[in-house]
Amino acid sequence: MKNIRDLKSTWKERIFSFLRTQHVPSRVIFILLGVLSTAWFLIRVIPKPSRVYYPCMKATAPLAASFITYIIGITGITFFFRKAQQRIYQSRYLLAAMCLMLGLGAGAWTIISTNQTASATAVLQEPQTPNEPIGVAKGIFPGRVVWVHSPDATDKNCTNTYNDFWYMDGNTKQSEVNLMVVAGIQQLTGTSSESAAWDAIFRFYNNNHDKGDLGYTAGEKIAIKMNMNGIWGGDPAINTSPQVALAVLDQLVNVVGVAQSNISIGDPNCSLNDVTYNHLHDAFPNVVYWGWGEGRVLAEPSVDMVLISSDPGENHFEDALPQAYLDAAYLINLPVFKKHHRAGISISCKNHFGSIGAYTKSTSGAEHLHYSLPCPQASGEAVNGNYGAYRCFVDIMGHKDLGGKTILHLVDGLWSSVNWGHPPIKWRMAPFNGDWPNSLFLSLDPVAIESVCYDFLYEEFDEAHPTEGSPADEDKGPYPRFEGTDDYLHQAADPTNWPNGITYDPENDGLALSSMGTHEHWNNATNKQYTRNLKTGNGIELLYVTDLLNSIPEHQLTSSLLIYPNPVKTSATFQFNLEQNALVFLEIYSVDGKHIQTLSQGQLKAGIHEFKWSPQVRSGLYIGRLSVTTGNHNKNYIVKITVE
Repeated sequence: MKNIRDLKSTWKERIFSFLRTQHVPSRVIFILLGVLSTAWFLIRVIPKPSRVYYPCMKATAPLAASFITYIIGITGITFFFRKAQQRIYQSRYLLAAMCLMLGLGAGAWTIISTNQTASATAVLQEPQTPNEPIGVAKGIFPGRVVWVHSPDATDKNCTNTYNDFWYMDGNTKQSEVNLMVVAGIQQLTGTSSESAAWDAIFRFYNNNHDKGDLGYTAGEKIAIKMNMNGIWGGDPAINTSPQVALAVLDQLVNVVGVAQSNISIGDPNCSLNDVTYNHLHDAFPNVVYWGWGEGRVLAEPSVDMVLISSDPGENHFEDALPQAYLDAAYLINLPVFKKHHRAGISISCKNHFGSIGAYTKSTSGAEHLHYSLPCPQASGEAVNGNYGAYRCFVDIMGHKDLGGKTILHLVDGLWSSVNWGHPPIKWRMAPFNGDWPNSLFLSLDPVAIESVCYDFLYEEFDEAHPTEGSPADEDKGPYPRFEGTDDYLHQAADPTNWPNGITYDPENDGLALSSMGTHEHWNNATNKQYTRNLKTGNGIELLYVTDLLNSIPEHQLTSSLLIYPNPVKTSATFQFNLEQNALVFLEIYSVDGKHIQTLSQGQLKAGIHEFKWSPQVRSGLYIGRLSVTTGNHNKNYIVKITVE
């Protein structure tokens, strides 16, 4: 897939190169390119003024503005010098001196303004051609990315200040996150139960790694990579949500049947902070937690350097990986949904910078990998934005103990963030409309999920964003629009996009990588459709799940929650039985997921419970939902209700 800007912007370079070979004076070249840039800008912007914000216009505008400034300045100099000459002939020396001063001022203004204008705007990535997939789609349903969106997951009014931070249970609803994870894995696998979904995930991985048609086998170890880099930014900064991590642990332990001691979780480059550790440890005390606080252990490095850079140049590197990764049979990646001042975006691949080179409190981490990112110095300008450069993300995605061992990519987009260790931010674009994104993204295709997240981040964080727009610097900016941000996705999808002289072989075993998934861009930000949605190609399928209650088959849960009579005319009774004391939420929803009423909320004792409901709603179909939390496990029970 060609970068549109590569096709459109090279005319200036080609003209400049040709004229220089013909020994044309620089002033003539400047005037010629100025005329062409001004004409191109006017032709594009006059019919559609909104194009002034396009990256190609941002690139053209400085040269056009410099040319116009030059013309105005030269005209001013000529005018005032002629006036000065006339006043000298008339012996009006004071006026002549004033005209000379104005002429010199016009000249100085021309030089300064031309230089400043020409360098005022960094060139960003123009939107690329939609729906042109490359690579080979992966997954049970190839290329499928599930986007689960539930505005009920977080508190829209969270201030993220003292005693009201994003990670608190009052601001992130654990029961809703649990339901989002369940809906996500079932839609990802096309199954009708949690256990069937996980079995399908493990069997898909094992079948594709020459391990046979096997599900999870008792005793196999699992490593879970969270993103905890926000601990360096303090309480307001975003990490992988404790609630998302707990929901995944709950599934592995209570659904799949993995022994707690066979699970390791955290961020080797950082540490689980007390908030996250306590949230997880209270429920699952025998899981191995990485960090350097009480109850946590350092993720020890492998003895050998096992990640071998495919870059043969002066920046070639070799790194150890956490021994827990090498010992694990499977890995789950839980990155945060955010942009990044060096990489443009930070999803699953960037999350593994926390897996490299840092296993004590004082190391340089993955800084030696920064050179391969579009903006290595976090300077606000993508100085390494050319397509076809070495990208360490391809080595990371393809390494057998990193991307190669990953059975599930689950991107935590409940809150999102604007940089490596920064606070959450509300989103403008639909369907978020000024709320937190409240989303999870799941996929078995490592290229497809990053491609989808790229499109979302690219659309939301443009140059005109009120707080994250241009000009870019190390703290804020339209980072996803850096040139070269998705270069690694082009290369990971199709080896024909690899740089000259580079063969990606991250284990240095002589076996080059092949296509690791499919990459494409959606048709537009309104419809968000890819070729499998449009039935026009074999690229990505984005499956949008927002009606969580109806996304889980009713027969899976209704036996534990009864309502009678049903249909309901004037009143009805909900009945359920608790085998032990539990935290209970009994709620009514419309079929489109809108919360109608809460009938019960709080701790209940073991036994049979009944709640009366007199509906104050119009006739139609509704959903009753019972959320039961006992110890370290949460279950959701659903029944459909007809109101007459």
